[in-house]
Amino acid sequence: MALTAAVKDELSRLEIKKSSVRKAEVSAMLRFAGGLHIISGRIVIEAEVDLTATARRLRAAIAEVYGHNSEIIVVSGGGLRRGNRYVVRVVRDGESLARQTGLLDARGRPVRGLPSVVVNGSAADAEAVWRGAFLAHGSLTEPGRSSSLEVTCPGPEAALALVGAARRLGITAKAREVRGVDRVVIRDGDTIAALLTRMGAHDALMVWEERRMRKEVRATANRLANFDDANLRRSAQAAVAAGARVERALEILGEDVPDHLRYAGELRVAHKQASLDELGRLADPPMTKDAIAGRIRRLLAMADKRAVELGIPGTEASVTPDMLDG
Repeated sequence: MALTAAVKDELSRLEIKKSSVRKAEVSAMLRFAGGLHIISGRIVIEAEVDLTATARRLRAAIAEVYGHNSEIIVVSGGGLRRGNRYVVRVVRDGESLARQTGLLDARGRPVRGLPSVVVNGSAADAEAVWRGAFLAHGSLTEPGRSSSLEVTCPGPEAALALVGAARRLGITAKAREVRGVDRVVIRDGDTIAALLTRMGAHDALMVWEERRMRKEVRATANRLANFDDANLRRSAQAAVAAGARVERALEILGEDVPDHLRYAGELRVAHKQASLDELGRLADPPMTKDAIAGRIRRLLAMADKRAVELGIPGTEASVTPDMLDG
């Protein structure tokens, strides 16, 4: 199950006893998923959600908390929308429910944000606001570099109210307008985890955290592998360049090379991409990395000194840019 659906399924089954908390959740769900319609001169409330469990939760809360009947209409998916959508509709007593849930103010005017009783409620009410908003129009992406928890809002006032509810919970959320649509977005992984906990999605949080940890381990492994590859590449380039310098040194010195230095140089030329450790193991008898490096260093120094005396290019002249870039 996708993360968003998993969170919504769990939240839809979360049992809430306190009446004020249930009211805050219903107000948020109706505000973020629904709208007021005038049909035959009467106010009708409709709220469209994407899970049947969410629709049943909203319908049950409307009946148990406010005492109003509602119906669920299934809208088949088509076009860009995949899967069915579920519309909870209150026809009879729609105006009464709109006033009770704060969709209409005392003068009968639509409320653009959230009702003041919800905005100024307790921390539990703020959690319920986020739970209702997420059930209505929330989404959670896979953890990683572009992870986000996002709620699509019916307008800027509702977005700011949701940001305020997050602030009361000690959570930082940002309101943004993207292509003419108001959204509230959280991108920080720890903040997303904290909000999932506050909303009550504990099982979904465990799945999200497990995937997050797996991604971080994989990313760390990739970084280390890339680092190792880069080091190996640099070592091979340095070995090839050293081999070219040693060849030039043997040319410059000709027969005037001490046997032990010549042996180390010929070993380097014969195994141009081998590391100093590997050269030491190939020697007969085996030598340490430092012993091989010391001999090659003295060979190059001797050749460069002779080149200066003769007025000819030294060992560095044999190193081409291709060797360093390859």
